[in-house]
Amino acid sequence: MKSISFYLILSAGCLLLSTVSCRKSDKEATREDAPTIYVANPVVDSIVLHKTYPGLLGASDNATVVGRVNGTILSKNYESGGYVDKGQVLFTIESTKYRDAVQQAQAALSTAKSQYDYASRNYQALSEALKSDAVSQIEVIQAKATMEQAEASVKNAEAALSQANLNLSHCTVRAPIAGYVSSNVPNVGEYISGEGSPVTLCKIYDNTRMTATFNIEDAQYEQMIGQNGGMGHDLYRNVPIKFNQPLPHSYTADLTYQSPSINSSTGTLQLKGSIKNIDNELKDGMYITVELPYGVNPKAILVRDASIGTDQLGKYVYVVNDSNKVVYTPIKTGELYQDTLRVVNEGLKPGDRYVTEALLTVRNGMTVNPQLTK
Repeated sequence: MKSISFYLILSAGCLLLSTVSCRKSDKEATREDAPTIYVANPVVDSIVLHKTYPGLLGASDNATVVGRVNGTILSKNYESGGYVDKGQVLFTIESTKYRDAVQQAQAALSTAKSQYDYASRNYQALSEALKSDAVSQIEVIQAKATMEQAEASVKNAEAALSQANLNLSHCTVRAPIAGYVSSNVPNVGEYISGEGSPVTLCKIYDNTRMTATFNIEDAQYEQMIGQNGGMGHDLYRNVPIKFNQPLPHSYTADLTYQSPSINSSTGTLQLKGSIKNIDNELKDGMYITVELPYGVNPKAILVRDASIGTDQLGKYVYVVNDSNKVVYTPIKTGELYQDTLRVVNEGLKPGDRYVTEALLTVRNGMTVNPQLTK
């Protein structure tokens, strides 16, 4: 009986050890089967905070080239879309009518000067004769009036000649500024009537520097003045400018103008900034987004923007807890930073481990094997 009892006890012990061993193996197997998931800690950094505003680009200087005379356009002397220098001839307009007018004005001026010379000498002669009572006082007065009329005629003739020369100069249309020129509106050979109302021929845009124009809320302006001291602050020297599609170069604007008053109907203030146009990439009329700085967050929490999911409840990330289980974590986000990082205002702490990739393969409560990445 003792022998049988011994064997029963021994068998029970082996069975217990076997059970414990199996449970241990099952746990180890569970750990080994857990998928490897890459995680990262949020970055904590001091960043400049921005608020975005839509805006519009305009050339720093532009000019509308017009025809101011009547006549047929004889030539166009530039390539549409090309660069022209200040003073360069752009168009020539038929000038026969205006050359004749100049000659007539010159002749009229010569006649007026001759009449004035005669009237002046006659007045001087009669003035001398009056001293010896050879002529009457009334004759001298009349001679003086004639001389003054002749002098006025000379001035009128000079003005007419100046106007005739000006009209003739308008037959040769020159670039008022340097810049890139648009295509011509009327074609060569067309007749224009520019005397009554100037006719637009083309436009020139000086794109060396561009002006970004946008509007901000009056409350945002008050914050600029109250917290940052206004446009003179260094924050407003290199304001980032973004475009619908990325360009080969990045651009910033220096704020140079603020409207002297708030628009009472919209409650906004207009601001303008100057942008250096690299390689003539920027064009007049382009739509932009202005990232206006409004403060500094010395301890901003940043995560990879690609790691953030969106559902009906809003934004979220997957966090791996101390038990290596995935936890669905709602967050509140802020602005994009350096194109890849997103500011998290609520929901994460600096030491949390958030899932950086394979978001579609993880689920809430799932056990994972987290691998920390930088």
